[in-house]
Amino acid sequence: MIISCDKQSLYEMVSNVSRAVSGKMATPALEGVLLTATGKENAGHLRISGYNLEIGMTAESACTIGEEGETVINAKLFSDILRNMPSGTVSLSVGDKNMVELRCGSTEYTILGMPARDYPQLPGDGDTEESITLKSGMLRDMINQTLFAVATIDTRPALTGVKFIFSDGLLTMVSLDGYRLAVRKEKVEFSGSSTFIVPGRALSEVGRMVSDGDYDVVLRQTKRHMVFEIKEYNIITRLLEGEFLDHNKAIPTGEETVVTVDTRAMIDSVTRTSPIIDDRLRSHIKVDFADGSITSACTTAIGRAYDRIDCELKGEDVSVGFSNHYLLDALKAADCDKVRIILNGPLSPVKILPPEGDSFLFLVLPVKLKN
Repeated sequence: MIISCDKQSLYEMVSNVSRAVSGKMATPALEGVLLTATGKENAGHLRISGYNLEIGMTAESACTIGEEGETVINAKLFSDILRNMPSGTVSLSVGDKNMVELRCGSTEYTILGMPARDYPQLPGDGDTEESITLKSGMLRDMINQTLFAVATIDTRPALTGVKFIFSDGLLTMVSLDGYRLAVRKEKVEFSGSSTFIVPGRALSEVGRMVSDGDYDVVLRQTKRHMVFEIKEYNIITRLLEGEFLDHNKAIPTGEETVVTVDTRAMIDSVTRTSPIIDDRLRSHIKVDFADGSITSACTTAIGRAYDRIDCELKGEDVSVGFSNHYLLDALKAADCDKVRIILNGPLSPVKILPPEGDSFLFLVLPVKLKN
């Protein structure tokens, strides 16, 4: 195997693909990236693959190929070498006993590679059951507004992912962890129906790889896996199975108190109240919605904090206890100038929505306040 390509392009591909590589794997080859070179000369093609048995990632690029072949190189070592190489064209060749030679300018490295036959086949190459195309900007926004509510403890594995529901030209993404719930809706150009659950970790990588701009991202579903095709990158993940709570039944229907408030002002107010909160003692903040204002207060062994902001309030006055982290996560995910907060008493789940419509809905469970 002999190839040559631009150092910066090769480094970016290796760095990105390495995010799907885990250290200290039982199989040493899985600590590396698989390089596959095909074609000849200027018509050559390089594919770099990483896989940790849960998430796989591939990157593809045009490359000058002197000799076709495959090899596996330790991902961390390869990335470190490329980062420290000078700018220019990198030449890579694999000789006897998988010895890999790297050259760029006057810099040379010789390292030990691994046989490509030791690398497992990535999933997701089976028959495609469904193929859906989404716009990159829309997908990025929907991920950002649901990922924060994914469960991190896998006592119920399905809740460690985000549920995708395609129905009648509408995409609904849902996440919940038992303390909060996030629902995000968008119209899409897909007339069929499909439902699946994507692991939160994989979706985090998808959100990171979907850069600014407005281009097509293809979701290709096989029997047990989903492939996200993002420009020159593919992210492959297994789909989660298991029972997912019917989110519609968890959303309260009443509107005893409706508050409209500036999102940034609300975030700042809760943040100003938070420094004295002791997470070890599970301290919470008390938020009073009354008389056209919102007051946030907290009393702990450290001291007391109080802050007040103006709002538009319709309905009954109410005091609610919150985890400051859960409330802040929902407010920061709103990504709009103002939010509508709907309350139904001190112990009913609190709804956070945009000023108009329901393109997103965040549900935050309150905590019982001590007298």
